[in-house]
Amino acid sequence: MATVSYPSYFIRASSNRDSHDQNKQKLNNIRINGASSMSSMKPDTLSQPAGVVSTYNSFTSVNGNSITTEECRQNIPTKKQSVDPHRQGLIIEGGVGYRQTVVIRSYEVGPDKTPTLESILNLLQETALNHVWMSGLLSNGFGATHGMVRNNLIWVVSRMQVQVDHYPIWGEVVEIDTWVGASGKNGMRRDWLVRSQATGHVFARATSTWVMMKQETRRLSKMPEEVRAEISPWFIDKQAIKEDCPEKIVKLDNKARYMDSNLKAKRSDLDMNHHVNNVKYVRWMLETIPDEILESHKLSTIILEYRRECGNSDIVQSLCQPVEGGILEDGLKHKNGINLNGFSLASEVLEGSGLLCNFEKLPLRYTHPFQVKGEGGNEEIVRGRTTWKGKIPSKPITT
Repeated sequence: MATVSYPSYFIRASSNRDSHDQNKQKLNNIRINGASSMSSMKPDTLSQPAGVVSTYNSFTSVNGNSITTEECRQNIPTKKQSVDPHRQGLIIEGGVGYRQTVVIRSYEVGPDKTPTLESILNLLQETALNHVWMSGLLSNGFGATHGMVRNNLIWVVSRMQVQVDHYPIWGEVVEIDTWVGASGKNGMRRDWLVRSQATGHVFARATSTWVMMKQETRRLSKMPEEVRAEISPWFIDKQAIKEDCPEKIVKLDNKARYMDSNLKAKRSDLDMNHHVNNVKYVRWMLETIPDEILESHKLSTIILEYRRECGNSDIVQSLCQPVEGGILEDGLKHKNGINLNGFSLASEVLEGSGLLCNFEKLPLRYTHPFQVKGEGGNEEIVRGRTTWKGKIPSKPITT
């Protein structure tokens, strides 16, 4: 399984959206410099002692309590917050969900002015962490609660799925809702909904499953009762993506049509647990997709199943194999036509009949295993599946 740097990992617009207008109005009253004109909106913060920033002492005293300079600088809330003026966040869903407003930045988009999947996943990660931040449960671990830190536990993601119906564009304001729920007896589920603030149109949905791991032994752990007591009041019985029977991703051998070998994580790819962040796998995965597909198609669905951790000393091999059985088996147009399950039709015939355009819009699917080189051979660390749909001209989105 992959150790990641945020708590557990898609839904429709909340019907109770109007009930949070009061909080939203408070958020809109915040001045540009981040200060609020309403004292009730200020988070439960620790007053910063004089000289902390200039001296960076290891410890300082606030109200008679000794705290580290890091804790003082982070200013982690010790009580539940309803509004976060700095992160443009609100508590919703009757006090247990979280909504954050973000603007799509220039460094988050590609040549087509839409955010990359990496950027979207990073936004999901940030909102998940901010949700825990505002809950008042966050300890000094990255996304870990106080009970988890006392039990030497960290979160690891076992499965994640993202569905993108439409991509926002550069400069667009989007709202991201996130919440958590139970997953079996010892797991947790985290879901997201990404929508346009202007129209309410749903862009993407995401869901993920999380379990706990002992930080020292790197073995999975049952959920302690004190941790269950912390997080269970935040559970919502709602799903962004309903999976009555989750799709199984078949295992592949060491042979695949496309391959990228001898990959090694850089320092910038590691999370706070010193292991490869899950977003890095997505980058490696997309680099094996043929250029022809990237130019003519857009990623619509991605599923990731994490099987073990990956560190910066591991040598990774990224494989990519077209899913057999589709009309366009490999997703590529050949020189003399298109291969249809063993039969070749001349491209001139297809273009003349208008079929080529339809074929290019059909979804293409690829399986993506990741392996590390070990003493006993290659060992699988992640298994993925991507679905791609043909690009269509941009049209105004209506509600």
